[in-house]
Order: sequence, then structure tokens, then C-alpha cells
Amino acid sequence: MRRMVLNAALGRSARVRRDPAETLALWRKCIRETVAAADTEPDLRDWEFIEDLGFLLQCFAAVPELTPLGWTLQLRGAVHRLENRLRVKWIHAQNPLVGAAPVERPIFIVGLPRAATGLAHRVLAAAPGHRAPHLWEMQRTGLPRDDAARGRTAIERQVAALRRLAPDYDAARPLRADRPEEHTAVLWRTYAPLAAAPLPEYRTWLDQQDATGDYEYLKLVLQVLQYGAPPRRWILRFPGDVAHLDVIRHVFPDAVFVWMHRDPVAAVPSFCSTVERLTALHCKEVDPLAIGRTWLPVLAESIERGRKLRRSLPDDAVADVNYHRFTGYPHEFAPRLFERIGALWTVSDRNGLNAILDEHRPDHEYAMDRYGFGKPDVEAAFGDYREQVAALRG
Repeated sequence: MRRMVLNAALGRSARVRRDPAETLALWRKCIRETVAAADTEPDLRDWEFIEDLGFLLQCFAAVPELTPLGWTLQLRGAVHRLENRLRVKWIHAQNPLVGAAPVERPIFIVGLPRAATGLAHRVLAAAPGHRAPHLWEMQRTGLPRDDAARGRTAIERQVAALRRLAPDYDAARPLRADRPEEHTAVLWRTYAPLAAAPLPEYRTWLDQQDATGDYEYLKLVLQVLQYGAPPRRWILRFPGDVAHLDVIRHVFPDAVFVWMHRDPVAAVPSFCSTVERLTALHCKEVDPLAIGRTWLPVLAESIERGRKLRRSLPDDAVADVNYHRFTGYPHEFAPRLFERIGALWTVSDRNGLNAILDEHRPDHEYAMDRYGFGKPDVEAAFGDYREQVAALRG
């Protein structure tokens, strides 16, 4: 009911999206206002970023079933991303020492979605010498102290509103403003938007993009967040990073990857279920079969690309973790993971693990046929990857 009322209230202001020319004009108006309010002038890369966001907005505007709420979420998200980028660039321009500090030995948690990447993120980030960016920090990076408090409160309210509007999505994929979160809030050329709506043009466009600029910007954000604070090791998580191991090692030469492995027969339908819930927040009607047609190849291609890329990496650059071992015996395998990445497992980590596990929500089995594929389809898409996962389980 809340969602219906909100869509009705937003309907008039969201009608502009139905006209591609008006959509572009609206985005250009938002650009002018945002740039005018900033203390810095966009450079060439900023304008490329702006053009990319504009293209994504046009892709969303072309979705017939997109709701006023879905359009509003995407438009506001694009504006906030631009505001944040200009602020980060301004901070670097004003204080060169921010960019002079290295980002040393960051950990990137990669693999399939729904493979306990979130659990691993929280466990690793909780260690005294580690640090993970919180959701509000990635969306309001580098604000002065008083403004930062207001910015954090604003993100908390947005997250709370999302929980009210989509409690089923929150049950599967809980977001909290003040907890470690995926850095898709910083990256912009990722497969994440495909989880909100069917975007075939964006999917085609994405395959042709170079993600180097995304990770260079991520580094700028991390440098702002770490400036003036005691040095700690960054713990970063986005499963889709698995397709960009080479780019990440180019931008962060000493990066280490924690690759979470789970049988795709279980992980893919679980993720499709999460996508279905997010799509329902953006679209009037949801086609589960279309979700399956999109995501089975997207995830399979990401994993296959990652497997090829890791062949050129040194052995100590990747720590492989089996989903069932990590979730089933965390007190045994969490210390092993810490040792593998060169981190010290302490009594504090052991005690903190219990609190994290108390909040962890175990995954459920989901029917593959709802999304139009079966076990043979997953096996064909992922090739011998399932054998690798099984070998890790032992």
C-alpha cells in the first residue's frame, strides 16, 4: 500500500521520463544545478562520468513498466553520485596530501552473489587493523563533521524508507547506513543496475566499457576516507569485481582477493530471487523468466572471465573460500582465512564473530524453474566451475 501511494504521488513529476528528449533535458538541468553548487569545475573524465550516468537514465526511462518510484530513485541516485564525485575531486585538489597516501594491500571480496560475501565482509572488516567503507560514507564522502552527521542521518532515513517499502527485499539483502556495504555506490559501470530493471541496451553497452576509471575513482574515495586516520587495511566487497581482477591489480598493485565459492546451482536462483524483489520496487510487473535469461549468462561470464584473469596473478594474490565450509564452520575457517591474507586472528575477532553470526541470516533454497532454467542449464553455463567448488569443499 505504501508503495502504491508513493507511486501515485510521484507520478506527475516522473512522467517526463516517457519522452527521451525531456529525460535528457531534465538530466542536463540537474547537471547545471549540481555543478553550479559545487566548488569545482568538472574535467574531461567527470564529463565522461556524467554522460555515462545520462545514458543509464535514458535506459531506465525506456523501460515501459518502470514506476514513478523507480524513476525517482534512479534520478536522485545519479544526482547524488555526481555531487559526491565533485566533492571528492575538490578535496583532492585542495589538499594534495590526500592523494599522496597509498592504499596498501586492500582486500577485495569477489565471487558469485549469495556466496556469503557479505558475511566474509563483516568478519574481515571487524578486525582491529581493518576498515570497510560504510554505505553513508560512500554516498556522502568527505563532508565536514557537522554536515557528515546530517548526511549520515539522511542515508539512514533513505534506508529505513526502503525497508518499509520493500520489506521482502530487506529480508534477503539488508542495507544499513552505518555498516560495511558493497562499493557499487562508488562504481558506475557495473552489472548492478540490471538488478533493478531489464536494461538490454545498458547490458550491451556495459560489455564494451573499460572499468579502469571506476577503480581509479574508488581509490580517490578511499584516500579521502583514510586521510588523517590511523592506517588500516581496506576490506572491500562487490562480487562483480571478479570480472576485473586485472584492472584492480593495475590500480591497486598489491590488492588481494578473497574469492568466495558456492555451487552456482544454489547461488544463481538465490540471487535471482533477490533481483526479483528489487525489480518489484522499480517495475509495475516483474517477469521472473526474463530475470533468469539475463542473470544466468551475466554471472557465468563474470566467473569465467575471473578464472581466466587469475591465471596471471601470483598464488598469494587470491584466497579461495568455500561457502559451505565458511558458513558451516566459521570458527574453524575464519582464522584460516585471516592467516591466508596475512592478518592476525585475535581473541577480539573470535568474540566478535559470535555477534556477527547471531545477525547472519542463512540462505534458503530457491526453485530454478521459476527463472526458466534447470540444473543442466547452470552446468552448461558454468562448465567445470562446479567441480572446482566441490573440490574446495573437500
